[in-house]
Amino acid sequence: RKTNKVRTTARFTSFILNCISFSDTENSEHLYECPMCSLTCTDIQILEEHVDLHLEEQSFSEGGNIRDLELAQRLQTEEDKWQRSEEEKREREEFKKLQRQYGLDNSGGYKQQFLKNMEREVDRGRMQPFEYHKKKADMMECLAFGIDDGKTKTSGVIEALCKYYQNENKDVRRVWLSAGVDHFHSSLGDRGWGCGYRNFQMLLSSLLQNSLYNDCLRDTTLIPSIPKIQSMIEDAWKEGFDPHGASHFNNRLHGSKAWIGACEIYSLLTNLRIKCQIIDFHKPTGPMGTHPRLFEWVLHYYSTDNECGAKVVCTSKPPIYLQHQGHSRTVVGIEEKKNKTLCLLLFDPGCPSQEMQKLLKQNSDGTSLKLLYCLKYFLALNILNISETQPSSLPPTAKALKFQTQ
Repeated sequence: RKTNKVRTTARFTSFILNCISFSDTENSEHLYECPMCSLTCTDIQILEEHVDLHLEEQSFSEGGNIRDLELAQRLQTEEDKWQRSEEEKREREEFKKLQRQYGLDNSGGYKQQFLKNMEREVDRGRMQPFEYHKKKADMMECLAFGIDDGKTKTSGVIEALCKYYQNENKDVRRVWLSAGVDHFHSSLGDRGWGCGYRNFQMLLSSLLQNSLYNDCLRDTTLIPSIPKIQSMIEDAWKEGFDPHGASHFNNRLHGSKAWIGACEIYSLLTNLRIKCQIIDFHKPTGPMGTHPRLFEWVLHYYSTDNECGAKVVCTSKPPIYLQHQGHSRTVVGIEEKKNKTLCLLLFDPGCPSQEMQKLLKQNSDGTSLKLLYCLKYFLALNILNISETQPSSLPPTAKALKFQTQ
């Protein structure tokens, strides 16, 4: 590097001497001008040193620019790497959050949640240890037999509604009610994720009271527990129903807190040879996010030609499974007000039995009916309804999942 510097300096000196020197005729002094900054010197040695300083400064500046560029590139690379790492971390956290939300995080199922919540009740002094052990034993027995313990069930609500509408509620022009159906609500074991299973129990409770379905349900004479329902859905998947939906759950529901919807219930019922269909109301059909076409469809489903103008029509139609974002409920009837507006009557698995039993009281003033009224504002809904007659030739291995768009 030193040799190169000397050579460069020599070239600049030669250039100065040969091209840019001049004489002062009066003082006979030689003046030398710097080719880089136009500084005038009287001594060639001083000029050489001066030019060397320019060269060193230039070399340092060029080297500094290179080092700055390398540093900037390195910092940018590190920044990009950190951002990718943070994004991957964020995606993993969101994925785990979704897994927890939909019960796919391998944190256990109904049994584990039931025991955990009971332990929490004991810790808070809300449950005595002997009560904990008794409930645990009862739960284990029900799970072993695959039947629901019936402790969240309320029966007789449809019959009570029929009497109420015949005697009260002056602002209702007509009302249609489904066949008898029991209400089931969530318990310690499925709180937060069990609405789909509880709605299936409601549907099944109605079908078990209808002799048309005796042959289809000859092996299901009691309401199954939630883990049993999970196994029944898995059995339907094994028969080839809804392979896409099965892959979403990795073909496994039992022992999880996975949410289920209309497609899973469709697969289960169809595997039992019960004819049903899913109708999708994928967007609102009225102003402000309302669904008048859904209400019209439900009215058409329950109404018949031989009603003779009766105010209260107690039909033999099974209830309807209604699903919307984040929740599902069971449609058990529909009101037509005197102003022609329609209102769905719903059984909500989130409503505890203590509230539902208020509807059984003979002196009910109608305020309890608010528990059954439908919220009209959803982005999208789909419903599953069951045919009154069982299919005669539906193959048990049918793989088609039929949707009809309304």
